[in-house]
Amino acid sequence: MKKKTVVAYAAGVPNAQKSPHKIEVLQRFIQGVNACGDNGIFHQGRNILDSDVNFIQGWVHAGSAPSAHLRVRKEAVDRNISNGKHAIVCDSNLFNYEVGPVHTMHYSRYSMDGVFPTTGNYFNDNPDPARWQQISRDLGLNLKDWRTSGTHILICTQRNGGWSMAGTNVVDWLEQTITELRKYTDRPILVRGHPGDKNARKYLDAKKYKVSVRPKLTQDLANAWATITYNSSPSVASAIEGIPLFVTDPNPKISQASDVANTDLSQIEAPQTFERQEWVEKLSMSHWNFQELSNGSAWKFMRDYV
Repeated sequence: MKKKTVVAYAAGVPNAQKSPHKIEVLQRFIQGVNACGDNGIFHQGRNILDSDVNFIQGWVHAGSAPSAHLRVRKEAVDRNISNGKHAIVCDSNLFNYEVGPVHTMHYSRYSMDGVFPTTGNYFNDNPDPARWQQISRDLGLNLKDWRTSGTHILICTQRNGGWSMAGTNVVDWLEQTITELRKYTDRPILVRGHPGDKNARKYLDAKKYKVSVRPKLTQDLANAWATITYNSSPSVASAIEGIPLFVTDPNPKISQASDVANTDLSQIEAPQTFERQEWVEKLSMSHWNFQELSNGSAWKFMRDYV
């Protein structure tokens, strides 16, 4: 079997001192590549090396700022894809809504050549039920029965100007969504700002919405009738917790929860529910923890797709 060369780019992390866990992801992945007998390189320069796979922490989109670390990511991805090679991306853990940003097992999400289900390979064409059983056990998660009661509607916003909304202004989206909702329901509406958007509270308060101040998403899901997102990750939490959800992205397949989501807000009082087992098992196939990176089991699995 011919050796594969995998290069991880430390220069793609903007501030290594503030984000040591991101550097550790890169280091552990390369450790696992070498444990499998392939050629793994932890590269700290900004130049792009020849490889079968370039590995980066975080994505870069067409409208990203021309900062140094994003240029490294972009060049690492573009060069390999244009040459018929691949790029593997480490992104946020979709199951992390309950355990918080730091967890001892450090699960993250991995995809190849893209970060949307419509553009990236999430290694999920043959889901193994044991994978979800492991993650469920490790993170204390279980699929809860779909809820048929509840009071408020929870709207989760995304970063204003964030790449996942493709240029849609989050406040404009929010106002349009609420206007549409009011045609069909008079339920109370609770708005939860994106935790990574430092200005969210300011512009949401200015609109006099009822804005959540609770630290945990599960606190806002408690007693919720339904959850609405554009396409963001709280939809995954909502589906697992059994809260009917709606995705409003014109291309709903971009959402990681598209298989279990409603798309028509006129059905807010009678939301459809879905069978979720296959969906959550497929989602699990892209999530790997630190130990699995280091011992090579994550790379051994992904290698078959390269």
